[in-house]
Amino acid sequence: MVGITVGENESIDKALRRFKKKYERSGVLKEFKKRTFFTKPSIKKRMEKLKAARRAHRIETME
Repeated sequence: MVGITVGENESIDKALRRFKKKYERSGVLKEFKKRTFFTKPSIKKRMEKLKAARRAHRIETME
């Protein structure tokens, strides 16, 4: 559960911005999207291999 405490003199906009940042960093939305549909294990493995290849390529180009 993500939550924030709003300060006495803090504006609602500022508090909402803090909440959104905390919400994004916690990964709640990402986890929800991941659980909404089923992916076959073979497709999961393929996606992980592609991610690893992209990450390796990115590291390679940085050097």
